[in-house]
Amino acid sequence: MLDAKELERYARHIVLREVGGPGQAKLKAARVLVIGAGGLGAPVLLYLAAAGCGALGVVDDDSVSLSNLQRQVIHATPDIGMRKVDSAEAAIARLNPHVAVETHMTRLTAANALELISKYDIVADGSDNFATRYLVADACYFAGKPLVTAAVGTFDGSLTTLRAHEMRADGTRNPTYRCLFPEPPPAGTVPACAEAGILGALPGILGSMMALEVIREIVGFGEGLVGRLLMVDARSMRFETLSYAWDPGNPLSGEHSTIKDLSIHK
Repeated sequence: MLDAKELERYARHIVLREVGGPGQAKLKAARVLVIGAGGLGAPVLLYLAAAGCGALGVVDDDSVSLSNLQRQVIHATPDIGMRKVDSAEAAIARLNPHVAVETHMTRLTAANALELISKYDIVADGSDNFATRYLVADACYFAGKPLVTAAVGTFDGSLTTLRAHEMRADGTRNPTYRCLFPEPPPAGTVPACAEAGILGALPGILGSMMALEVIREIVGFGEGLVGRLLMVDARSMRFETLSYAWDPGNPLSGEHSTIKDLSIHK
């Protein structure tokens, strides 16, 4: 049940026919795990907290540095040197005291991924490297959890939703992350953010869209991004959507799958 203050706080949601009181109650009951409290994770956490998600798990093993503040808007100058999970927790508490924050000051690994993910209803991956994205996607498949995942470059970004553990209405499987990106790029071919740079507002756009997709998945309305990759080009302000499908040859859920657990992630 929503109390009087919550009814006022979420009034603009509740008047939406697609959300209403039942949808807001779903948000209050939801447990969302956010991987990374950086450029993407910051707006995800802020907007999910503002929306009234009942519990937010935050996974990050880093501390706030001055160079983060150009884009990681959940942190502020006085937070420099703090653990990012603690800085994020404090910001969320200021924004919405109705939201419980569960901090995980750790790096996601094959050893802890399934245990962490199994405690939540949905995962939002804002990690900044390919190894973690593949690990999170594989772990969500094995744990049977939906995943909203995004990535950003210097002036571009992409976003999709995965329900690889479920079937489509026509009886075919939903695609996996490996159906979309069969292999990560060779090591060293994609420069890190510190080397290539990044337009600060861009992860804000993609992170906000991640939050919107998580909210939509929880409440259950509209056409989401399962089987669709949304691509953003910030140079020309172009938005394009690419459709993709289950690949029977993919090694995770394919007809002759070779990935049976997370042991491939070292």
